[in-house]
Parts: sequence; C-alpha cells; structure tokens
Amino acid sequence: MTATSRDQLRAHLEFFEELGIDGVSRDPGWRVRLRPSVGEADPRTNEPGEPREPREPREPREPLVSVYRSEAAALAAIRDDIGDCTRCKLHGLGRTQVVFGVGNPNADLMFVGEAPGADEDIQGEPFVGRAGQLLTKIIEAIGLRREDVYIANVLKCRPPNNRNPEPDEVEQCEPFLLRQIDTVKPKVIVALGKFAAQCLLKTSDPITRLRGREFKYRDAILMPTYHPAYLLRTPSAKREVWEDMKRVKSILDF
Repeated sequence: MTATSRDQLRAHLEFFEELGIDGVSRDPGWRVRLRPSVGEADPRTNEPGEPREPREPREPREPLVSVYRSEAAALAAIRDDIGDCTRCKLHGLGRTQVVFGVGNPNADLMFVGEAPGADEDIQGEPFVGRAGQLLTKIIEAIGLRREDVYIANVLKCRPPNNRNPEPDEVEQCEPFLLRQIDTVKPKVIVALGKFAAQCLLKTSDPITRLRGREFKYRDAILMPTYHPAYLLRTPSAKREVWEDMKRVKSILDF
C-alpha cells in the first residue's frame, strides 16, 4: 500500500469514527439492497424479534414519463422548461447559471437541499463544494455511490451571499422540484437542513424537532436531517446524521 493510499484510508476511517461507526462489516449484504422475492421473508427487522410491518404499495402518481422515452428524458424536458430562467429576481442578482439536479433518474434515494452555493453556481451541479464532498462521504457510508442517488435543491439559482430563499423565489422554483420528485419517484427523500425540510413539509418547526422523524410525502418517505454545511461547523452532529442515514438504509433495504 502506498503512502497516499494509507492517508486516504486513514481519512476515511477517521470520518467513520466521527459518525460514530465502531467498525466496518465485511458482510457483502451491507453493500446490497435487499429485495425479497414474492413470498420470501425479509431477513432484516426493526427490532430483534419484531418484524417490520410491510409497507403498503405506493400508488403511482401521474406518470410524467408516459409521454417521454424514460425518466431521464422527462427530467431533460423539465430542465428545458426552466430554460435560462428569469421567473424571479435571482436571475438579476448575480447568479451564473441554473443548477438543476444530478444523479440517477431512477434513484430510490433523493437528497433535497436549499439552494446552490458559490461552487455549485460556477460548476452547474448541486453539492460540489465542501458540503457536497461531505454529502458524498455520507452516501458512501451507507454503501451507495453519488451516481446511485438523485440530488437537487429547492431553488435552482444561487441567492446573493447565500442568504435564505425568499417566498417569491420558492413560489417560482418549487414546482420544478416537485416535477423532479414525481419523475424520479424515490422511495426515500432526505431533506437536508431546516429550509428544505420546512419548505417540503410546509411547517415552521425547527430542524431539531423534525430530524429523526419519518413523514409520508408524495408516495415517498421523507427524512429531514442536518445539512452537511452545518456538520462542517458542528462535527458533533455527525452522529445524529449517521443514525438518520442508518434508518434511511434500512428503509431502502426493506
């Protein structure tokens, strides 16, 4: 093993330790989503001896992809609809470009953040700065890759100085996010941070009250948790996010 490889491995293990992970399982099942066959019992349970109640089948929403070749084509059509957007004032407040979304158009797991930051505004992709790098590590910690999930924001344009989104901006942008959600049809949506959670759930409850809870949302389960940018400022909160992400993985595996 080279010195570079050792440094990368050490950094990876230190990150796991910050999350509160005591060890790494060598069981290949941890890296595979379990999809039991019809009539086959699921080996995973909520608590020892207490099998999880089966989830009710999700009623399909209006099939947005029915007029397109695929989910990817449907997402491309939504992006075309946005165009070089001038629907709200953000287009004249210094944004470089629209930041639409990225990832697997058939993803079971979707992350929704608040709005693009400076790095995202430059690169045109959500969560590519320091917070995005941390999000990628969190995704990898549950055995997935960034390209396995779908990532988007409530707002598609960067607010000046990363200020909070304003109601008129959300009003213009939120319909596009909802179309993204209805196209991808994820099993789980993770709302990253206070604003994304409050916006999706139409609540003013603080993120400390929302995180760790499950909400039914547009045929998916919505799980609010702390934003990666908050974790950069408050590393001790990584353990709580890790608990949330273990729950997310459990739902995905069921």
